[in-house]
Amino acid sequence: MRPTKEDLEAARDRVIPDVLPPPGEPLRVLFCGINPGLYSGATGHHFARPGNRFWPALHRSGFTERRLSPDEQDLLPSYGLGITNLAHRTTARADELTAEELREGGRRLRALVERHRPTYLAVAGVTAYRTAFGRPRTRIGPQEETFGPARLWVLPNPSGLNASWSLDRLTGEFARLRQAATGCSSTAT
Repeated sequence: MRPTKEDLEAARDRVIPDVLPPPGEPLRVLFCGINPGLYSGATGHHFARPGNRFWPALHRSGFTERRLSPDEQDLLPSYGLGITNLAHRTTARADELTAEELREGGRRLRALVERHRPTYLAVAGVTAYRTAFGRPRTRIGPQEETFGPARLWVLPNPSGLNASWSLDRLTGEFARLRQAATGCSSTAT
């Protein structure tokens, strides 16, 4: 059932828990969004808004053998994948977040990466990444620097509002990350 306008407004400032494997289980890629939108807050699922291309790109790039729906996010750890956000509170738009919230999220993210030790941290949203980490020249793709024990990859924001990245182009960047994270070009099993 789709959330009503009232459900969406009531979801403001909610927090959606991270999706992570149990401690000690492998984590190949930790995807980090900017923050949950109101639709995600109302449903309790990451990247839940219709039109968000995270789930289609995840499947089409070979991370999963089928397209998962947002309400199946708890299956991600079985693929060695997880989801977190730079800022936890839900907003209607990412530009409602302050630069300090993003910087604080970056500090929290560093501690999370140290604890869970993913092979790759994939931040979905280059502008938020630039703000959170004071890296104004960062570009999409693999980064030379590491993030604690993790290699770092910056992805485009998968929001349907990001018109400069088509689903095919977004899928291509996800596929590059998957190939790097798995060391091969075969599809996930």
